[in-house]
Amino acid sequence: MNILEGLFQFVCIYSCALLLLWTIKFIYGLSDYLIPSPGELVRIVHSDWVIYTRAVLNTLAVAIAGHILAVSMAAVIGLLGRTDSRIGHLTRTAAYNLQAYPIVAVAPIIFIFLGNGLASRLLISAMICYFPLLLSFLGIFSQPVEEVEHFFRVSGRINWKLEIAVRTFENLDKLKTVIVGSGTLAMVGTIVAEFLAATNGIGYMIRKALYQNNLARILFSLFLIGLCSSVYLSLIETLGNWTRRKLTGNGHEAGHEPELQ
Repeated sequence: MNILEGLFQFVCIYSCALLLLWTIKFIYGLSDYLIPSPGELVRIVHSDWVIYTRAVLNTLAVAIAGHILAVSMAAVIGLLGRTDSRIGHLTRTAAYNLQAYPIVAVAPIIFIFLGNGLASRLLISAMICYFPLLLSFLGIFSQPVEEVEHFFRVSGRINWKLEIAVRTFENLDKLKTVIVGSGTLAMVGTIVAEFLAATNGIGYMIRKALYQNNLARILFSLFLIGLCSSVYLSLIETLGNWTRRKLTGNGHEAGHEPELQ
């Protein structure tokens, strides 16, 4: 899916939801205070688009950094927890127990020690999106590819690095899917952090609009969030497809064995 296709799909879905909202407004005669009219939404877009665009780009930058951090964390923890050793069990237990705490319970501790700036937003973003990545990395790294690994084992060339390379190569499509999907969670995590206590970003703007009971600004914020998410996810997917083609070679499928030394 290219960027233009992703944007078009999002705009269609958002427009349908907006039309449904306005249909409900006109059928039940709801006031503009409760649901803004099309004219009010246009006015907000015209007057505030610069401020809100800067805010959502700020959020997107933090989300991308948080996503990269989450992928790195999940890969490292997945490597440590892939075995049945004592370290592996301890690593998995710690990771699972940490995920059991809701972010709203952990966030106050994070804000106390790190403040309400970039570090807190980055950490919360990474914490929210890393767990599905961790489960995928654990599954990929711990599941043997017997046909390929048996050859290297018999030839005496097998080691843990080669095992990881083979298993990752055999699961490129699965890995790409989970990394793309977790990008949405990185955006969500950043917005949650901004909504809770941050002083900038689109989540902060939504919080301000909520306190002012201004649904038009919230709707505009949601539109910008969707646009940024669609672009970012399309870019990740494009990068994943390019990486897959580079690793498998032109005209080859991901299921073929890699050329490992």
